[in-house]
Amino acid sequence: MVKVVICGAAGGIGQPLSLLLKQSDYITHLALYDVVNAPGVAADLSHINTVVIPAGVPRKPGMTRDDLFKINAGIIRDLSEGIVKNCPGAFILVISNPVNSTVPIVAEVLKRHGAFDPRRVFGISTLDVVRSSRFVYELDNSIDPRSTRVTVIGGHSGVTIVPVLSQIPGQKFTKEQLDLLTHRIQYGGDEVVKAKDGAGSATLSMAYAGARFTSAILEATVAGKTGLVESTYVNLHADEESTAAFRAKTQLEYFAQDVEFGREGVSKIRPLPELSAYEQTLLDAAIPELKVNITKGTAFITDASKI
Repeated sequence: MVKVVICGAAGGIGQPLSLLLKQSDYITHLALYDVVNAPGVAADLSHINTVVIPAGVPRKPGMTRDDLFKINAGIIRDLSEGIVKNCPGAFILVISNPVNSTVPIVAEVLKRHGAFDPRRVFGISTLDVVRSSRFVYELDNSIDPRSTRVTVIGGHSGVTIVPVLSQIPGQKFTKEQLDLLTHRIQYGGDEVVKAKDGAGSATLSMAYAGARFTSAILEATVAGKTGLVESTYVNLHADEESTAAFRAKTQLEYFAQDVEFGREGVSKIRPLPELSAYEQTLLDAAIPELKVNITKGTAFITDASKI
């Protein structure tokens, strides 16, 4: 019995995500929830293997991910309370923005109940990887977007998104091209928000990325497949040994990096890839922003005045 619940299934991401996951051979029971059908959710949350959370308010023109915090933080807190009371052992996959802050919110709620396992909570930053593969192809058609997976480190908003383009085999991007690519990957969501002219944000592409990530988690945790790797935003204590030096150097508790999956979720957080001088500059700019985002999410739960 493999049960997956989507919290926010009636939304712009939730609907296509549900459609994609309905096709998965690994899922026995796909449960779809949203605020319009709240009664009975708690009872049916029991025995869930994986919870995917796209719930929340999408960005509108002029809004930043940070603007979403005031609304989405409370939604994520309440959903986390329901999860920890009814299925504390579930794998929790967070799509709701701002991911840099909402993942720490989930973690702090779980900690309050003594149910936090850093190997089982993920911020889905896969869309940054998907965009990277697509955008590099548009600049260089010799790079196959289907087989080329670009490692993206840092976080999941603006300057915290650091695509490691230097590791793409055979890439010969100029400084001008790198500037263009990096900015487009970091702010690709703005393109969609603007194009939809107030009608929503990135929903179809995010649903695709979310389904891809969820499938990888299920393949590892349910089917026992090994060697599955995705870039994802996680608590670095999920692999204490591998991240000790990085945590000591940066004082970061959360970071997006290539993660290898296993039966318990995070099996190994891979070392940072070799960065070019250009990418090191991007990472240096990302770290202080990440610290602010993480502190904001953590304080929403730990500071009683925020609740």
